Amino acid sequence: MLEPAERRSAMLRIIGGARRRLVLSLFRCDDFEVLDALAAALERGVAVHALLTKRAKGGRKRLRKLWHALEDMGAVVSWYADPVVKYHAKYLVADNGPAMVTTLNPTRKCFTRTWDAVLVTQDAAVVRSLLHLFEADAAGRAPSLGRGFSRRLILGPERARSDVHALIAGARHSIRILDHKLSDPGVMTLLRDRRDAGVKVSVLGARLAGPLEPHGKLMIVDETRAMVGSLALSTLSLDFHREVALVVEDPAAVRRLSAAFQELSARAGARAHRLPGD
Repeated sequence: MLEPAERRSAMLRIIGGARRRLVLSLFRCDDFEVLDALAAALERGVAVHALLTKRAKGGRKRLRKLWHALEDMGAVVSWYADPVVKYHAKYLVADNGPAMVTTLNPTRKCFTRTWDAVLVTQDAAVVRSLLHLFEADAAGRAPSLGRGFSRRLILGPERARSDVHALIAGARHSIRILDHKLSDPGVMTLLRDRRDAGVKVSVLGARLAGPLEPHGKLMIVDETRAMVGSLALSTLSLDFHREVALVVEDPAAVRRLSAAFQELSARAGARAHRLPGD
């Protein structure tokens, strides 16, 4: 889901469909419809567990307010406790699926004024892996990323850099990136290498032509795979933040993401074909 109204509707639909358990990984949340939906879930007997960051720019007071609002409803709230890694993941899981991985925060701003994406999946391996990650992060222990952890999930900081590098290195025809924080030297070197090898590289960054502000991150490779989630192509995001992104190979979903990128790219003109520093 890409349009602002359908993004909110998708989140409300998943929260409203939960029957036993709902887990939410939150960075920010101030949307009253979402908060009301969580309250309604608790009233019908759903166990709601939220995982919050301790640190957000300019947001310590708001985080405390969110913590108390959720606790007052009856939700179980945990802080992400890692002393070094900043928490930035954005996902939720209802019961044993579906799961939602997003680029957005459930805030009034992200539901009205930003370019963002919401992905909903019933993939059992993704659902199990997100539930495992949530439980590990809420308990303050390292997640197990063995064979049972879905390879569709790109998890930072444990394997974000290696997975992103592999996606870029595997491109044969095109790489399309929407990321206003693209800055990591290693990623930039790889992108220039692929461009020198004949791969068409397009980048949309800090300014989007049109009514929406840049916020969500997207990478499309060869029109067959896309990476969508909270992960930015910056050094901090790749190496020092808890991030979650999802690799999408469903043809219809990739086509929709590609069409959205092409529309934005057409508005940007020649700027879409330059890398930062060109």
